[in-house]
Amino acid sequence: MSAAESTGASPAPVPYDPALEPGLAAFLELVEIIPLRADTILANRAHFATIIPSIEQQAAGRAVTWENRIIPGPAGAPDVEITIVRPTAPASAPAPAALSIHGGGMVLGTRFFGTPEIIDLAERHGVVGVAVEYRLAPEHPGPAQAEDCYAALEWMAVHAGELGIDAGRIIATGASAGGGLSAAVALLSRDRGGPVLAGQLLNCPMLDDRNETVSARQYDGIGAWDRNNNDTAWDAIAGADRFTDAVSPYTAPTRATDLSGLPPAYIEVGAAETFRDEAVAYATRIWATGAQAELHVWAGGYHGFSGFSPDAIVSQAANAARDSWIRRVLDLP
Repeated sequence: MSAAESTGASPAPVPYDPALEPGLAAFLELVEIIPLRADTILANRAHFATIIPSIEQQAAGRAVTWENRIIPGPAGAPDVEITIVRPTAPASAPAPAALSIHGGGMVLGTRFFGTPEIIDLAERHGVVGVAVEYRLAPEHPGPAQAEDCYAALEWMAVHAGELGIDAGRIIATGASAGGGLSAAVALLSRDRGGPVLAGQLLNCPMLDDRNETVSARQYDGIGAWDRNNNDTAWDAIAGADRFTDAVSPYTAPTRATDLSGLPPAYIEVGAAETFRDEAVAYATRIWATGAQAELHVWAGGYHGFSGFSPDAIVSQAANAARDSWIRRVLDLP
């Protein structure tokens, strides 16, 4: 037993890659003006809305077009807003597609937090992207978020001809909460016999409401999206059901007892972040069923490092590995 375990203290954190530390500092300065607690969720949400560039700003000068639409939501629920991003150049055949699910702990953010990824995919690979504006907690407890995202996936499949996409080449993709929700959408699609995803891209995914892993305790009060933020978010999402088997696997995918029959997964995470151990465990459980998962744990990486420290060597490696997987599962040149 280690000294930390014997005293109940948090275990020592894995050090950050020094090349990533300036980006981490800039990220924290940008997003964390008020500690995230139950009584500050709305203030943090309002701040997040000021730091996310508009779609007009994101798409300016890029070889893409975009449009906003409103589509039917889940049965008995409100309609869902989406943004469709397309490459400017017309495709000669049905294009691959990506369902973009944004991060923010399921309590913060908008769909435009995830649109930079699909703008890049449209411009470089001809992918048609759909970003979904899912309902946030605590106003809408889980699994409302996953249900909204799944409704968007069903809409994409039904309207594949109109969108000019190949319904057999759709991935669900997202980071942090978006990664967890991409996993939830894959579970929903399997369980309901819905559209078959070509893959699920789980970037530093938020998967487990219990927040009890070694890595969660290592980053308690440290770094981007620490254990406190995670506790606050999961309390909002799961409420009184948290820590019990009443939590739906479509809310916290690690609650799923069966991970067989899922589409190929790409799971990436930093070694120096809260979600490291739950991401590794999820990949391990997928492999145990004989299904495909590609796992990358990046040394010294903080939560979301590749996006906020893009010039670091480890970020370049992470971005290249992710791009390789996307090209393989979508059968891109």
